[in-house]
Amino acid sequence: MEVRAFILHALVRLGETAQADAALTETAESERERPGIRTTVAALRLAQDNPRAATTVLAPVLDGSAPGSHQVWQIVALLLEASARDALGDQEAAGRALECGLDLAEPDGLLFPFLLHPVPELLERHARQRTAHPALIRKIISALGGRTPAGPAVPAVPAAGPPEHLPEPLSQAEARVLRLLQTSLSAPEIARELYVSVNTVRTHMRHLYDKLGAHRRLEAIDRARTLGLLAPVAQRALTLISAGRTRL
Repeated sequence: MEVRAFILHALVRLGETAQADAALTETAESERERPGIRTTVAALRLAQDNPRAATTVLAPVLDGSAPGSHQVWQIVALLLEASARDALGDQEAAGRALECGLDLAEPDGLLFPFLLHPVPELLERHARQRTAHPALIRKIISALGGRTPAGPAVPAVPAAGPPEHLPEPLSQAEARVLRLLQTSLSAPEIARELYVSVNTVRTHMRHLYDKLGAHRRLEAIDRARTLGLLAPVAQRALTLISAGRTRL
């Protein structure tokens, strides 16, 4: 269900709102209460210019009453709440929601939620106000391809392909784990998605880190992207859907 929610978010991002709406209609009632699906509905309502409806559907995620709450969805919900409040003209509430999202993301350096629901304009405005997270905001805006007031520009990867190669190729199992690592799912959640044990996932993660020359999860993801081993989440979802490999 987590992967399904990510794919539905990607559909909304890509403007495929009718397809996302149809898929949500077919979703079981019990699953609609989960944070991933609720945040998808909120993103869809924002895309449909209905921010008031978005705030209503987000309320159980924000107060923690939605079943299966996860840190990533909490952050995404706060970003959506910030967008909705800003659209409703309540910039103070939008700033509070955005700062709360940054508070949750800062300890682990989580960037993925800000890529799943980008809010660069809100972040740039927030950076000019009082925030405890100016460095994280600069990093997020840089990851989104925006310009930041400090630090050098990120060089583009040459069109001919990645400039480096792994000393040893990834196995198919390691590649599957790597793709799920960028979603910020925990090891137990990745294990459930792949129908393997948590120990197996952690073994694959150790091998991944060794092959990528990384020591931390975010470092491994950054290294994999530099090497061209990870496609952007939204485009990857569209590719899977177009190829008929993902059921909605």
